[in-house]
Order: sequence, then structure tokens, then C-alpha cells
Amino acid sequence: MTQHYLIRRDTSAWNLQVWLSFSIAALACAIGVWSMPSEELDRAFLAIGLFFCLFSAFTLAKMIRDNRDERVDTTPWIMTVWIGFLVAVVLTAWGLFRMKIGTWEKSYMVVSWLFLVSAAFTLAKLVRDKQEADILESSSTEKALLFADDQAPAVER
Repeated sequence: MTQHYLIRRDTSAWNLQVWLSFSIAALACAIGVWSMPSEELDRAFLAIGLFFCLFSAFTLAKMIRDNRDERVDTTPWIMTVWIGFLVAVVLTAWGLFRMKIGTWEKSYMVVSWLFLVSAAFTLAKLVRDKQEADILESSSTEKALLFADDQAPAVER
């Protein structure tokens, strides 16, 4: 019995929304860091914290997706990824809230930071979904070609 898989592709509107959301979130964070009325060292710390959160969010999303169907990563690696993400969030929050800036500036940075992290998870899912659909589609095309070759009549030469 042959198994058939339904290959679901994201719409171009969803792709556009995800990429725009991620771009707007990154731009909002960059504008916030750039125009923050604070010391240059504080702004640099916040920028590094935002990058740390961004990259650890992508790593966490990949690790979770890799282990979705079956566990493929070791326990130390899984702990490292989770701890790295939590450390990134805690250190960035600590640095942001200790800054001597107004409440609205802190609020703006918290919202843009959370927007960036959530957009990173959504973008990671979009990219991985596309990759998995491409792999599934190419493997089903290869199987169809092999099946067609098996069914073709033999030709004598």
C-alpha cells in the first residue's frame, strides 16, 4: 500500500507577512537602540543583548523542531540551548531595566524586543516548513519517477 502525503505550502501573503513582521521588528529594535537617550555603552549592551536573544531564539526554535518527532539531540545540548535562551532574556531584561531612561523608552524597547523574539520563532517555522515541504515534494517526485520506470515495458536493444 502506497502512502500519500499532503504537502501544504504557505501562501505568498503569509510569507510576506512573516518577512515583513521580522523586518519591522528588527527595524524597531534598531531605531530604539539608535535613538535611545542613554550612554553609548548602555546602547551597545542592549544591542548585543538583542542579538543574543535573536540568535538564541533561532537556535531554540531549531532544537525544538529537530526533536519534534523523535529525540535526536543529547540532554546536555538541549539544556545548553534552553539555558542560553533564558540567560539571553534575563541579561537583556536586566540591562534594559537598569538603564536610566524614561518609562516610555523602556516600554518601547520591551515591546520591540518581544516582537523581535516572536517574529524570529515565526520566521524559523516558516523557513523550516518550506524546507520540509521541498524535501517531501522532491522525494515523492523521485518515487513517482522510479515507479514509472518500474512500470515501463522492457525494450530490447
